[in-house]
Amino acid sequence: MTASDTRSPGTTLTPRLRLVLVLLLAAQFMLAVDFSILNVALPVIGDGLGFSMAHLQWIGTAFALCAAGFTLLFGRVADLFGRRRLFLGGLAVLGAASLLGGLAQSPELLITARILQGLATAAVTPAALSLLTTSFPEGPLREKALGLNGALMSAGFTTGAILGGLLTDLLSWRWAFFINVPVALAVLLAAPTVVEESRQAERPKLDLPGAVSVTLGLLAIVFGLTRAGESGWGSPTALLSLTAGVVLLLVFYGVERSVTAPLVPLTVLGKRSVAWGNVAGLIAFLTETSLVFLLTLYLQEVLGFSPLAAGLSFGVLGLGTVVGGSVAPMVIGRFGSRPALIVGGIAQTVATATLLGLGDTRTSLWLLLTGTFVGGVGNMLVIVGFMVTATSGLADHEQGLATGLATMTQQIGITMGTPVMSAVATAAMTGSGTAAVLGGLKTAIAVNAAVVLLGTVTSAVFLRARGAGR
Repeated sequence: MTASDTRSPGTTLTPRLRLVLVLLLAAQFMLAVDFSILNVALPVIGDGLGFSMAHLQWIGTAFALCAAGFTLLFGRVADLFGRRRLFLGGLAVLGAASLLGGLAQSPELLITARILQGLATAAVTPAALSLLTTSFPEGPLREKALGLNGALMSAGFTTGAILGGLLTDLLSWRWAFFINVPVALAVLLAAPTVVEESRQAERPKLDLPGAVSVTLGLLAIVFGLTRAGESGWGSPTALLSLTAGVVLLLVFYGVERSVTAPLVPLTVLGKRSVAWGNVAGLIAFLTETSLVFLLTLYLQEVLGFSPLAAGLSFGVLGLGTVVGGSVAPMVIGRFGSRPALIVGGIAQTVATATLLGLGDTRTSLWLLLTGTFVGGVGNMLVIVGFMVTATSGLADHEQGLATGLATMTQQIGITMGTPVMSAVATAAMTGSGTAAVLGGLKTAIAVNAAVVLLGTVTSAVFLRARGAGR
């Protein structure tokens, strides 16, 4: 039996599908929380384990490198060898790595745990998404499932920031790791009896040259972007790494044109829905996650908020993403995914642009809260529209690839947004003091809004008018 056997026609979820949805969304939410739960705790972790300031960033970088670099490979592996098998295996690794991280007594052991968490995320995320898209038929049911998935993923980033502060203040930073263990264990116990296996009937040969070149290329790109954010865009290490990444991705393209069983068939990449849908998703994740970074600096460096208070301030953004994720399936079901991408992009552009009115007093907090709420709604319309667009119109045996591409887009957008906007803000800061910081942040916010507008224009121009994916 395959996952397609559990499908329910029409728009009604069966009890089994509801349980499948709960399990897959629980796993995805946990992974989203992991992206941000350690951010607030980094200084405390550094003091506790003896990290130097120069090496502290590797707690996040080690995770991001693996989560982004291996996602496409694992997405294809899920297609070939079984999506449920990879999903369960990845969850087991995630649980073990989280336990290891919570018990770590040295920087080396903690970094090892973060690497394993990143690899597990690269395996579980595309596997869970492809199980979601193959379990729910294309149309209203899938749009509802993807809407809930998108809302919980975005809410997870905000929840991670809040939860990380609470756990660190009330218990210990180690609980930011330990909290994953019971969740992973519960899903591991329930999923084998609820989620059906899903894989291709025939197993073509894995494209090893393509897998190696794209994985190394993505690792080099992510590492280069991270170094650029730390040392500036003129950093020799950053430039060399980015150049190597581009060369390796060109090699990957050449390999895919010549092999008989490519890791990424160019016919799939040639589909407008896949190509331009992923462009929209890349911009959505890049801009919103980097905006959170910019506003965190604003709240702490300009308004003088504590890390915990700054994290709690993003609760309104989290509420906006939940509202957007709930509304998105209805918008897509009635008008199609292209209008959702355009309307969401316009809302996010306008909301981000209003943040240029932020000042150096706490009276600006109302503007920030309103702007992030509206921007969260718009951003979630784009994210759900991107997920529907980029995974529609494809056969079941291509869903692991499509969701792998979508997940890779998500991971790279999250990873590259902060260093890019950090570099923009730093370059725009003239002098020192609060006024200089505020000026640099406003420049980066303006660039952020312009990038959102660019993504909206590409969706309007290059995606077909009838939903682009339905």
